[in-house]
Amino acid sequence: MTGAAGQDGIYLARSLVADGHRVVGTVTPGFGAGDARATYLGGVDLRELDLRDAAGLAALVADVEPDEVYNLAAVSSVGRSWQEPELTVAVNQTAVEVLVDAARRLRDRTRRDVRLFQASSAEVSGEATASPYARSKAAAEDVVRAARDAGLAACFGRLYIHESPLRAQTFVSRKITRGAAEIALGKSDRLVLGNLDVVRDWGFAGDYVEAVRLMLAADVPVDLPIGTGRPHGLRDLVERAFVAAGLDGADGYVEQDPALVRPADTAFLVADPEPAAAALGWRASVSFEETIDAMVAADLERLRTGAEESLAYV
Repeated sequence: MTGAAGQDGIYLARSLVADGHRVVGTVTPGFGAGDARATYLGGVDLRELDLRDAAGLAALVADVEPDEVYNLAAVSSVGRSWQEPELTVAVNQTAVEVLVDAARRLRDRTRRDVRLFQASSAEVSGEATASPYARSKAAAEDVVRAARDAGLAACFGRLYIHESPLRAQTFVSRKITRGAAEIALGKSDRLVLGNLDVVRDWGFAGDYVEAVRLMLAADVPVDLPIGTGRPHGLRDLVERAFVAAGLDGADGYVEQDPALVRPADTAFLVADPEPAAAALGWRASVSFEETIDAMVAADLERLRTGAEESLAYV
């Protein structure tokens, strides 16, 4: 799998290892055995690789000879994609083309089934389709469709927003839970955010990787949206985080900064959960409230102990 040290990569790798699978995962160069996030990846064979290295990526697939390929690595921030559009295309689109070609070559050489999953995004169908992020993800979906039409067992999942205590602080959800924890512990007195009026479908990453596994195991590859189907406003997330941190609410602590508003944003983005329920028998099991509560609890523990990464947070 690519992106093994990311939120989804960690949950997926741990699920696969727990079921006895050999897991080889890529991490960014410089990750090293001393990286704190390696705490979560026991039993995973980690390989440092820049996904812009097409030859290196193809060689890795040829060397490992996987039965299943999970492409989770991405420039996954819409905001960052506006700042680094060329990097976004290279990682989110070109690397998918390389992986698909490598999987096809492996299948033809070994004459056995090779399956590929591509992590796509709900932003492909949202109002922010002009963003480099959404365009690159849409292009990657086209690559997967073409590969499947050519006989490769490939599919993509349009993953709606999913969170966990392992979410990076570059994402607004984690910025909120961390900020609420800091304020609750007297380490800060305000939280500065951009647009609070968006509505999203927030799920739990551990749930979503199980949907991913079911998708790749299906007899007939099918592309599906993966989400809870339950809408929540960003204001709901803020309020829940402050209450979970032991405060009466967010009033008086939150400021809005117009400079933090994205060039384009989708006001309402919520999944239809029925296709996944029908095709896989899958529905999200962890609630929005449980997810945010767990994130705040982990951030409180981080601030109290200084341990940024711990198996207790998974």
